[in-house]
Amino acid sequence: MTQQPVPPDPTRQSLWRPLFRLQAAMDADIARVYAEQQIDGLKPVWVMELLRLHHLGPMTIAELAQSVGRTHSALSQKVAAMREAGWVRTAPGEDARSKKVSLTPKAQAVVRRLAAEWRATEAALAELEAEIPYPLSRVVEDIERALEHRSFHDRIAAKLAEDPQWS
Repeated sequence: MTQQPVPPDPTRQSLWRPLFRLQAAMDADIARVYAEQQIDGLKPVWVMELLRLHHLGPMTIAELAQSVGRTHSALSQKVAAMREAGWVRTAPGEDARSKKVSLTPKAQAVVRRLAAEWRATEAALAELEAEIPYPLSRVVEDIERALEHRSFHDRIAAKLAEDPQWS
């Protein structure tokens, strides 16, 4: 019996991996700004929620999730991590199934600086986009528009239908 050749590792090719690496590098630079200012234990991916809580006040996890455009499940995990790191606290909500999220004194002490960092980051991104011929924000808009015509799911499903290994 002859052995079938092993197909090449598909993970060696990725159109999106460079984008993920770029985002991770930029997040690392933001984290470095925090470290330089002794804002320890803060992840850049938490800042939107902290700023939203600062501006809108305590919210349930569901309200916060809707406010930032995330799922309840994703926000629940994020809130647990932020609570463990000391940035937010939770208390029982109005019903037994909900939790109210609010900033801790630790977060309140730096939230205005985080707002300044957010503005500086957006300004740096605008400056960066002005230096390149095709801004990433335009790429995102163009991809969203293309996906309105045919979803990513439908595109993947069509490619899988053509692949004999999928069947």
